[in-house]
Amino acid sequence: MSAEASVGSMAAVSAHTSVSQAACQNSEDHGNRGLLGSKYVKINVGGSLHYTTVQTLSKEDSMLRSMCNGGTEVTIDSEGWVVLDRSGRHFGLVLNFLRDGSVPLPEDHRELDEVLKEAQYYRVQGLVQHCLTAMQKQKDVYESVCRIPMITSAKEEQRMIATCRKPVVKLQNNRGNNKYSYTSNSDDNLLKNIELFDKLGLRFNGRVLFVKDVLGDEICCWSFYGEGRKIAEVCCTSIVYATEKKQTKVEFPEARIFEETLNILIYENGRGSGPGGLPLLDSRGSGSSLGQSEEEGAGGGDRRVRRIHVRRHIMHDERGHGQQTVYKD
Repeated sequence: MSAEASVGSMAAVSAHTSVSQAACQNSEDHGNRGLLGSKYVKINVGGSLHYTTVQTLSKEDSMLRSMCNGGTEVTIDSEGWVVLDRSGRHFGLVLNFLRDGSVPLPEDHRELDEVLKEAQYYRVQGLVQHCLTAMQKQKDVYESVCRIPMITSAKEEQRMIATCRKPVVKLQNNRGNNKYSYTSNSDDNLLKNIELFDKLGLRFNGRVLFVKDVLGDEICCWSFYGEGRKIAEVCCTSIVYATEKKQTKVEFPEARIFEETLNILIYENGRGSGPGGLPLLDSRGSGSSLGQSEEEGAGGGDRRVRRIHVRRHIMHDERGHGQQTVYKD
């Protein structure tokens, strides 16, 4: 009985081995043939299960089509699932693109990059181009955004201006730094200066660095820098000496500000101040009636700072009506 049992056990093991080898051979043969003759396909992508058709997988000349026609070897488990050793997070998106020809892409740049990697792996060129186009649109949107740094300390301001290779326009805007009342039009003019700062930031974005300083001593003052040094300054505030009280007046010299912004463009890309140190536009030209211009510094014309004050101090004398206004520095 023992010998018969041993012979029976060996026969069973031999039969089981033969069946297993036959099953493996059939699976291997089926894998080599691809998915020919199949209509529906079950795909297991990293644990994510998907049902689709051979027609869908064959819509583009991709690795998935190659799997269907036997050009690429596939692995099929005992339950008939095609196993792909890949993350299945975005595989559904790949299938939807093959079904419809287009698909909404994620807005997050990281996720969009992941979809691009999957499309490149499966060689779905239509989806690859779709992802690249979406990335370019995102890049264009990011480049059109104007970023204006907010200065919080004098050291931060000096470091930023000294290390910046672009021309710099700085607006000091501190409405609270005033011990007098404002004139009737001052608030409107202050807002106009802020709006002009934003408009210039959008117009010259990428060419000029725009800095807004809300902690400075000036109520409204524009400063223009090139190659790490101050080139010009436009002060928009003045003290009005009236008969009974003093008031702070804010002006809006739009033409002067725009002119000085154009002047510092000559410092773009390290081109310097041009031939003979001359500015692009003469700040003492047609717009000089807006205020008074001063030049400070002893290091030559190219080291002076143009300081333009728009009616910096005004005093009305108490002579009879019709007498001329007296301007004092």
